[in-house]
Amino acid sequence: MKRKITLASLLALTAFVVFASFSCKNDSNKATNEEESQEKPNIIYVMADDLTIQAISAYGGIYKDIAPTPNIDRLANEGMLFEDVLCTNAICGPSRASILTGDYSNVNGYYKNESGGKFDASKWTFPQEFQKNGYQTSLFGKWHLGSEPKGFDVFKYHNSAGQQGHYWDPVYNENGKDVKETGYSSNLTTNFALNWLENQRDKSAPFLMLLQYKAPHRPWEPDHKYEKLWEDVEMPYPVTFNDDYKGRELTAGDTEMTVDFFSRRDMKLKSPDSLEGKERLAWEFYGAKPGELVQPEGMSYQDGRKWRYQNFIKDYLACVKSVDDNLGRVLDYLDKNGLTNNTMIVLTSDQGFYLGDHGFFDKRFIYEESLRMPFIVRFPKMVKPGSVNHDIISNIDFAPTFMDIAGINTDHEVQGKSFKKVLQGNTPEDWQQAMYYHYYEFPYWHHVQPHYGIRTPQYTLAHFYYNIDVWELYDREKDPNELHNIINDPQYSNVVEHLKEELKGLMKQYGDDESLADFRKITDKDFGLIVDKPDGETSVRDIVNKNNTRK
Repeated sequence: MKRKITLASLLALTAFVVFASFSCKNDSNKATNEEESQEKPNIIYVMADDLTIQAISAYGGIYKDIAPTPNIDRLANEGMLFEDVLCTNAICGPSRASILTGDYSNVNGYYKNESGGKFDASKWTFPQEFQKNGYQTSLFGKWHLGSEPKGFDVFKYHNSAGQQGHYWDPVYNENGKDVKETGYSSNLTTNFALNWLENQRDKSAPFLMLLQYKAPHRPWEPDHKYEKLWEDVEMPYPVTFNDDYKGRELTAGDTEMTVDFFSRRDMKLKSPDSLEGKERLAWEFYGAKPGELVQPEGMSYQDGRKWRYQNFIKDYLACVKSVDDNLGRVLDYLDKNGLTNNTMIVLTSDQGFYLGDHGFFDKRFIYEESLRMPFIVRFPKMVKPGSVNHDIISNIDFAPTFMDIAGINTDHEVQGKSFKKVLQGNTPEDWQQAMYYHYYEFPYWHHVQPHYGIRTPQYTLAHFYYNIDVWELYDREKDPNELHNIINDPQYSNVVEHLKEELKGLMKQYGDDESLADFRKITDKDFGLIVDKPDGETSVRDIVNKNNTRK
């Protein structure tokens, strides 16, 4: 028997279908509706520690085929890759302070890591401004500034080893309370971030999240699954690996950050079971001062250099691989929850890093490998996919740019300038053509002379001044590897004169035009420790005891 379909039943059926369709669509796109109802963009700021351009395959380089970074590359393919983002003071804490405040070290007061004290928590920072303007704010991972973070609704940062943190089973400060976690730090930090995104934030409000990895900072401890990733591979050597420092003997040639200064701990050598406490630390850090060389017995010096480099570079790149993996987890979350279009995600570091370039590891110098910061931005609403930018931008420009993009106005003035128009593909005609640099710390760590300088699209001019008086000039168009100091070349006399005048103007502009004697006082001043050290506790510096080797 056929059922008779009435007009009323037909209308009811139609209403049901429409409702069901809408409900399914609403369930599958619930985060899309959150995104569409939200005018202000979300911002995720991802910063790895000591991550350098040479380790990112999107930038090219000698490791791109051996150790690719597919998730970072995805950001570049879907956003803008910056080739000339520069650090104003190439060392962890001071760079972080400049990023947060939009000001140079002489204004924010945080000059150096060693004896640099704590970051002044009363200073203005951009997260505080976001928080005041209705953003939910969070921080996960490495803080490394001593004082308690301000401007965050939620924070969970590394709080062991002088806030350097540990790769395995680290201690975090979670909203004021220390918590020991079990696992690998890059994975854990991402877990905390994703949990906050999914379960803790108010999804009706925009958010700012700082996701800051410890990796790939020293001591370069990979996740177990990557410990032997390139066991049978000989990594390529940088073209400047055997730099002889000719013409730069008192600067590049007088450091303690060449591959000769890797310690037993860096090389992952296991200390004797009989050693404990200070004795164990002294054994592990052997190799970190002159006259101590770590390599297998009977190995030649040159083969030892290669052996140390191979151990280091494989561990470093394996740490980067975990950062790349975890960035992929964040990108997947944004995609699955409809947050991609309205979220600006930034990938950067606190400065660059030497991966055997000039025979170095670490950072600090105005030379390119430590000066240039990786910087990639994806923001579909604003940034053209696959675009590349070559404008000079510095880390003090980050804070005003983020606020500009979020539409946040403030009466507080910073030294940096917004590059929102650069992200839109419209670089202003009057955009900066030079950047001022100043590094203060000496002699700990690595015995790099304090220096200031100017970096333009073509030239790098620097003055090393602590207990020497040395100027260096590099024409990077002719000498991209900065091997030839041409400061005394008569062909460049006019260039030197012009650059020194421009440098003088920048120093005055940024209020850092004190005398050399005043600069030396900053280097000599003990601003205190980043964390309070209990009486009688011995620091790594005390163990290394460099006072016995250099003055």
